[in-house]
Amino acid sequence: MPRSRCPIHAVMALPFHVLNRHWLRRSVAASSPSRAFRVPVRPYTPSRLYTTQRPPPKPPTRPEREVPNIEASVNGHTTRSRVSVGDQHTDKTEEHLDGSTAFQPQPFNVPGSPIFGGSSLRDAALTTVVGLLLVFVGGVVYVRWYKWNVLAKIELSFAPGYDPALELATYQHDGEDNPPDLEGPWTEHLRRKEQDAIDEIVQGRELGHYFVLLGPKGSGKGTCVFDSMLAIQADGVSVVDAHPDLEVFRLKLGKALNYEYHEDSQTGLFQRRDPREGGPALDIERALNKLEKVALTAARRRGKPLVLIFDNVHYFKNDDDGRAMLLQLQQRAESWAASGIVTCVFMTDDFWPFSFLRKTASRMQVLSIYDLDGQEALHATTRVATDIRRQKVSPSTIQGVVDIIGGRLSYINKVARAKDMLEMANELLSMEKAWLGSQIGLIPDLDDDTMDEQKWSSCSWLLLQEFVKLRKEQERVRDEAIAAGTLDEGNMDLPLPKIPYWRCRQIMTRGDFLEDLDRANIIAIDVHHDVRPESMLILHAARQVVEEEGFDDILENVRDRIDEIESLHRTSEVTYKDVGPGGKLRVSVALDKEGGRSWFW
Repeated sequence: MPRSRCPIHAVMALPFHVLNRHWLRRSVAASSPSRAFRVPVRPYTPSRLYTTQRPPPKPPTRPEREVPNIEASVNGHTTRSRVSVGDQHTDKTEEHLDGSTAFQPQPFNVPGSPIFGGSSLRDAALTTVVGLLLVFVGGVVYVRWYKWNVLAKIELSFAPGYDPALELATYQHDGEDNPPDLEGPWTEHLRRKEQDAIDEIVQGRELGHYFVLLGPKGSGKGTCVFDSMLAIQADGVSVVDAHPDLEVFRLKLGKALNYEYHEDSQTGLFQRRDPREGGPALDIERALNKLEKVALTAARRRGKPLVLIFDNVHYFKNDDDGRAMLLQLQQRAESWAASGIVTCVFMTDDFWPFSFLRKTASRMQVLSIYDLDGQEALHATTRVATDIRRQKVSPSTIQGVVDIIGGRLSYINKVARAKDMLEMANELLSMEKAWLGSQIGLIPDLDDDTMDEQKWSSCSWLLLQEFVKLRKEQERVRDEAIAAGTLDEGNMDLPLPKIPYWRCRQIMTRGDFLEDLDRANIIAIDVHHDVRPESMLILHAARQVVEEEGFDDILENVRDRIDEIESLHRTSEVTYKDVGPGGKLRVSVALDKEGGRSWFW
């Protein structure tokens, strides 16, 4: 057939949008009647033409009309489709010749599309409400889980095994600089007489009380506590170290209890004001509340109370904030001791925390920790020196060292590790003497600006001078007993001299200076209100100073100078001018109603 008369070419020459599917089908069939060619036909949908000028008018609504069945061969299957044209929706279901149908999915309605009643505002509101409800339910679940997790973490801090304070106290350094044989629990085989009582407390067998361990620094309070914790692997025990700054103490308490003060919570978006704005005291109270909840269940399950140890409570400042914090901890200790769920232990080097706590205490018990006596000190020094050197040390050397340093465990540890023990003991004595002079050294020709400081120094030396006199009296009595045969020469042990608290006030003529001396670690006060030198080194250093030539004259000169300055401060000077030669001034004295004198001139 010529190309110009081909119906296909004639159709292709026309615009596509004017083609009719029925006419196209008839034209193709007429051109090649022998071929079984079928053209898939889509349902008819009126098309819109857009121009740059103006949109075309909306076509008029036409009544629904039936379109003949259209057969098409797709992938070897013959299908028949019915299409309704008009205002009604087009039937998307295709029916095969065998009677089966294929479902065509409907488009997805995104949020904001008209679903219920055709109102997008209603759908948006419903979506918002559902989202907020999910957020609220999720928040409630998270808060309940977080509170449970906080209590679980606090309970884990009392579990046996790892404890931060115990881990630091028993950690061993292995290496060339610190050989293993020079380190270790050097008090492992040294058991003090106070250890049994401390074991009862730390291991939770003492109920109904809370305790104060009172003793000078280095006397062995912490060593006894850590030995008891090590025996039970810190089961039910936690240690908190005090600090002058209450914010730092807040963090230390949180570390010991494994409590983050809700700082790791993810509820900050809906949280109210920061709880820490109330100060550290409020946070500490919240931590103690959490601990109380844990202790109520743990004590019932374990059959014994938890033990919370506050170390170095003398680090709290002796001011309103420090005393308020100490009172807050004491109130918890009282209530927990009454219920038997937590046993609190306060460890202090100074006397003032005990003096403050006993004002409101009803269930408090005090245990004083002293230095080792002579025989215990000899045994401890010999054991430590032998374990370190792997050889025996002469008894005369041990005796000379103990006579200088006494039974202070911290000094025994230092001296026993030195190459020359006697030299190290004398070095410690010279250092203590120099430090004592820097704290309360006397200034003979003092100025009025240093009067208050020298008044404290002179009163302190009056007390130390009395201790030296008592020491000499002890030695005289001991020598007489040895000469009389009533005392063995091998028993050369002399305890530290002690003076009652009230007698010290009389000697110093000032009662407020004792607390400053105790804080400076010059004296130590025990639970019986007996005052002693802080250590044997302090006593020997004070004795060397007191026995120096001219010390009594210097002390007397300083006291006289203080009296003169105070007298000058109490004296009023009256100066007259413009009085001519030969002028006279008459002064009269009269008694007032209270018997005093009044001056007139």
